Formats: sequence, structure tokens, C-alpha cells
Amino acid sequence: MTAIISAQNIHKRYGQQQVLNNINLNIPAGKIVGLIGPNGAGKTTLLQVLLGLSMAGGDIAVMGRDPRQERSTMLEDVCFIADTATLPRWMSVQQVLTYTEGIHPKFDRKRAEQFLAQTQIQAQRKIRQLSKGMITQLHLALVMAIDAKLLVLDEPTLGLDLVYRRLFYDALLNDFYDQDRTIVITTHQVEEIEHLLTDVLFINGGEIVLDQTLESMAGRFLKVTVSPEKESQAQAFKPILQNRTLGGQEYIFEDIAAEHLEPLGSVSMASLAEVFIAKVTARSMVAEAQG
Repeated sequence: MTAIISAQNIHKRYGQQQVLNNINLNIPAGKIVGLIGPNGAGKTTLLQVLLGLSMAGGDIAVMGRDPRQERSTMLEDVCFIADTATLPRWMSVQQVLTYTEGIHPKFDRKRAEQFLAQTQIQAQRKIRQLSKGMITQLHLALVMAIDAKLLVLDEPTLGLDLVYRRLFYDALLNDFYDQDRTIVITTHQVEEIEHLLTDVLFINGGEIVLDQTLESMAGRFLKVTVSPEKESQAQAFKPILQNRTLGGQEYIFEDIAAEHLEPLGSVSMASLAEVFIAKVTARSMVAEAQG
């Protein structure tokens, strides 16, 4: 399967700080990939490098092109929405559509207008008169009207209420995504996007700490609530995370078969958020020990 994003040994420093540390990526077409990490993990920097907005070392190809050398051509097939994305506040919605139609060869104005017709956004309104949620909907209308093969979303629903976040992701799945398009999403609202994803990348300290499909994670990370008398048995399997709950001690295990864990208590699949916390916590503890 052809890679939409291919990168080897991406590395970048800001002064003495290593913000990206030899990252390797291979993302094929038709995937919805969650790039998840805590604040300062390197998520936005990595996206900026892939989009040619920031320079870094290593081998990079996006849509078969090096974004450092062929950014303009690459962006004909790539769309980007950031949490800091802005539109000229003095423009009207109608003027934004006209402007986009004039500069982007793959923009379908009729498609954008059809999407906006499903919202409360009026064509004559100025951008400064729109709420943050409406501006995000306008961005999405522009993006979905472009025949792009890759959509990159950096915290796209940050600051939006639950209703607007739900509408955003529903539109993304129903009106944009298909098996030929690829979406990369960063967000702090892990629980909200878990059901959308085909693949997940956990990044922490500028390094990828997990690169996996959601399907393969199902049997790899398991959760068990253990009664006090069985805690020593559970500890012998070296859990990667443990939390105290009303029902006892809750443990997350990696690569331990369910049949080995069933004598300890009820076994279920760990959520994406739980696996993320376990992986990030484990790496932080290792870093502290080495420091």
C-alpha cells in the first residue's frame, strides 16, 4: 500500500532541547490516525515539519514530495486546520468562498455552499460576527470542498462545546472521509476520537512511544479489577498502570494473554485513554530514573 506520509529519522532541536528525536512514520492511504501526546510532546512541531512549515533533519515524503522543497505542489493535495487557524475578520463568508475559489485549483464552491446550507452560517455575515464554533464549521466547509488526499487537524475542536465537537466529527466521517483519503488528528479529547481512529501514534518527549492499529490493540492491552487478596498475583504480571477504585485495585497489562488474567478478576479491553496514560507515565518514570 502506497504511503501518504513516509518519514525516517526526523530530528529537530531548539537550542539545547531535542524536540523531535529520530521519529519514523509510515501512514498509508485510507487511515484515520490519532497523533496523541501531552502538552510539549512534539505533536504540533511534527505536523509543522510534515507540512513544510518548519525545517527538520531526516527523510520526509508527503504525497510523494519533500515538503521542504516542494511545499506548494504538495499542498494542492493537502488540507490543514489548526486550533490557531484564522480567517480575515473583515471578510464576509461569501468573500472567503470567492477568495478560496480564486487561489485553489481544486476548490468546489458549490460543495462548500451545500455544506454551509446545513448550518446557521449566513453568507453575508462577517467573520468577526461568527462564534468560534461557526468559524470551525466554515473551515471544515472550505476543507471538504477541496479534493484533498490528506487532511491534517491540529486540535481542531479546541474550545468548542460538546455539540459543535460532535457535529464536526460527524461531518468529517460522513462528508469527507473515504478509503482513498487519509486524516491525521491531534487532540486532547482522546475519548471523543477513539471510535473514529484506525491507527494511533503516541508521542512523548519528541519520541513515538506507540505506533499501532486500533484493531491490534484490542487484545494487547487488557484491564482487570483485582481484589486485595490477589494484588500480589497481579503484580507478578508487571502491570503498566494501576489505579485504586471502589471495587479494588485496577491494573492495565500489556501483552499478557487473557487466560492468565482471568483468575485475577473480570478482564476487559483497556480504553485508548488508559493506554495513553500508562505509556506516557512509564516513559516519564524511566526518564526520571535516568536523570
